[in-house]
Amino acid sequence: MIPPELLARLERGADWIEGGIALGVAIGLYLLAAALARMVARRIEPHCVHLGPTFGPHVRPLVRHGLATLLVGIATAVWPTGTTANIVLACVMGWALALVANHLLRAVSIPLWATVPLSILIFVMLLSGSTGGITPLAQMLDSVGLQLGKSRISLLDVISVAAIGVGLFGAVRLANRVLARSIARSRGLDPTQKLLAEKLAGIAIIAAAFFFGIDVLGIDLTAFAVFSGALGLAVGFGLQKTVGNLIAGIILLLDRSIKPGDVIVVGDSFGWVNKIGVRAVSVITRDGKEHLIPNENLMTQEVENWSYSDRNVRIHIPVGIAYDSDLDLAQKLMMQAALDSPRVLKSPRPNVWLTGFGESSVDHEILAWIADPEAGVGNVRSDVLGRLWHLFRDHGVTIPFPQRVVHIARPGEEG
Repeated sequence: MIPPELLARLERGADWIEGGIALGVAIGLYLLAAALARMVARRIEPHCVHLGPTFGPHVRPLVRHGLATLLVGIATAVWPTGTTANIVLACVMGWALALVANHLLRAVSIPLWATVPLSILIFVMLLSGSTGGITPLAQMLDSVGLQLGKSRISLLDVISVAAIGVGLFGAVRLANRVLARSIARSRGLDPTQKLLAEKLAGIAIIAAAFFFGIDVLGIDLTAFAVFSGALGLAVGFGLQKTVGNLIAGIILLLDRSIKPGDVIVVGDSFGWVNKIGVRAVSVITRDGKEHLIPNENLMTQEVENWSYSDRNVRIHIPVGIAYDSDLDLAQKLMMQAALDSPRVLKSPRPNVWLTGFGESSVDHEILAWIADPEAGVGNVRSDVLGRLWHLFRDHGVTIPFPQRVVHIARPGEEG
C-alpha cells in the first residue's frame, strides 16, 4: 500500500508535469498562430491602409495574438477546469487577449497610459474567471468604496467606468475611420456631401457610444434630472457660440455656398478653404498662413467666393505705354504676353482694353482668365508683366515715367 504522504507528493508532481505539458502546448499554439499570422496579415494589411498610419504597424501583432487567443482558448476549454494545466493555459490566453486589446487601442492612437491598465484588467479578469475566482475578486473590489451622500462609489465602479470609457473611446475612433473610408469611396456623393455625411456619422457614433455606455454601466438617466436645468443654462449661455458655430457649419455644408477648395475673401483674409470644421473654417493664404474663421462669421458677414459657381477668375493687369509708341504693336504684344503665360486660359480668350490717356502714358488693361485662383493671382501678373517687359524692349515700345521741367528765372526776369 502506498503511504498517503508519497501519494500526495506524486499527485503534486503529476500536476507540475501536466502544467509543463500545457505550457509546451501553449507555446506550440503561439508559434502556429505566428506562422498563420504572416500569411493572413499579408492579405489584410492592404485593406487597413485607410484606417490611418498608426494602424498599419499593429495589423500583424493583432492577427498573431488574436489567433493565439482563439487556439489557446480552445485548448483551455478542452482541459479540465481547476487543474494546474488549465490555469497555465488561462494565463497564456489572458496574456494574448490583453495584447490584442493593447495593440487595438494603440492602433487608434489611444495613449499608452490608458491601454496598459485596461490590458492588465482584462488579463486579471480572464484569469480569475478561468480559476473560478472572479466573484471573490469582484466582491473585494466592491468592498473598497466611498460614501457620498446617498450614493456609494466603489473601486469596482471606478475600474468599470474607466475600462468601458477607454474601450468605447477606441471603438468610436475605429468606427469613425471605417465610416470615413466607406463614405470617401461612395460614388453618389460629391466632396461636400461626403464631408457632411462624415460629420453627421461621427456625431451619431458618439451619441450611440454614450447611450451604450450608460446602458452597460446601468446608470439611470433620471439621476441627471437634477442637473438638467443647470446644463440647459450652461448650453444657453456658455456654449451658445459653440452650438451656433456647429449649426452654422452644418448649414454651410447643406447649402454648399462654401465648399472645401473654394477661394474666398472674408475681410482681410484671402485664401482657399482647406476644411470646414465643427467650430471654424480653415482658410489657407498664399503665404501659407492658416486662418480659422468661425462658422458664424461666414453666415452673417459678406463673403466673396471666387469659385462659387465657376472656378474661372478674371484678373486685371494695368499697363502704360509712352505717347510716341506704336499703339497697335503695343496692344498686340500685350496680347502675346498674356497668351504665352502658362496659367492664362486660351478660352475665354484674354483681352486688351484702352482705359484712358494719362499725364505721361496711354493707359491699358490686360484682362486674363485663370482656372486655379487657389494658386494665387499675383504670380500670374508678375509672369505676364515680365514677358511683356522683354517684348517691349525687343520691339522698341517704351514705358513712360513722370517727368518735370523746371525753369530757373534770373534775377530781374519775370517768370
